[in-house]
Amino acid sequence: MRIIRVAMVSLLLLMIALPVYAGGRLTLYCSPQIDWCELMVNEFEQRTGIKVRMTRKSSGETLAQIRAEKSNPKGDVWWGGTGDPHLQAAEEGLTQAYTSSKFSELNDWAKTPHKATGGKTVGIYMGGLGFGFNTELLAKKGLPEPKCWKDLLHTAYKGEIQMANPNTSGTAYTTLATMVQLFGEDGGFDYMKSLHRNINQYTKSGSAPIKSAARGENTIGIVFMHDAVKQGVKGMPIQTVAPCEGTGYEIGSMSIIKGARNLDSAKKWVDFALTADVQSMAASVKSYQVPSNKNASVPKEAPDVSSIKLIDYDHAKYGSKAVRTGLLAKWDRDVKVLPR
Repeated sequence: MRIIRVAMVSLLLLMIALPVYAGGRLTLYCSPQIDWCELMVNEFEQRTGIKVRMTRKSSGETLAQIRAEKSNPKGDVWWGGTGDPHLQAAEEGLTQAYTSSKFSELNDWAKTPHKATGGKTVGIYMGGLGFGFNTELLAKKGLPEPKCWKDLLHTAYKGEIQMANPNTSGTAYTTLATMVQLFGEDGGFDYMKSLHRNINQYTKSGSAPIKSAARGENTIGIVFMHDAVKQGVKGMPIQTVAPCEGTGYEIGSMSIIKGARNLDSAKKWVDFALTADVQSMAASVKSYQVPSNKNASVPKEAPDVSSIKLIDYDHAKYGSKAVRTGLLAKWDRDVKVLPR
């Protein structure tokens, strides 16, 4: 009996010493900037007691990972990143439906992907596409100030522009799809070919080009405007541009992965991430997207969507597997291989 009592006491002491995750666990794939991902994880853990294991990758990389893990899913929920790959994941049966109790609080544009996919994805923020430039470098090099997409084709900008690779970055795929919608498919690819001559590097991450410009390593970065605004707010010499011809936009989205091992935790994350006060926290890490919950506070630094000439971006079409795969293959075949 004494041996049994000693064993029970030892087991109890061991249980006390180990961390207790009363709320469970969650594996999160996160596509926005790392500081926002970390803020969300910390807040969620504090509110729920659920322990989160987070991996940060760009939208394109995350879609590729979820696809590769289809037969043995490792992740539970994918939060953030452009909506097009979320739509493709839904089409491929990689995600599963869920309607949050917060759904009625969302702006109509945030409900659109949910309705289009039978509830497999939902909008969490909006951001307009554009570019930013380093004002000090522009002046030092005597370059003209770009105001339009077609300005970026000027020979004066040869080697001065960065954008991400559309195969890995949702930002860059939105750029490609925007040009096709603005100028037609032939005209859009002619634009991308001409722009290619001025590109010094295709980065993996969509926000990397403007971070490079902020450090003085690059002059112009093609990014979502809120990423350029963020650098300006930090005191960097970055000016944000909403292109004169008009521009596309993202509906940053969120999806529960099909076969999620921690489904209850994933649903709790979705409810949490759509909550007004949680979305209002984004500005604290200088994330200036427009939140999807109508009751959330829009950061005063956020680009004024009403003053931006937004095109009628067809998210359903350009988020479909056939169209997305076709455009990326054509970019690889006709643009990426060209000399610069």
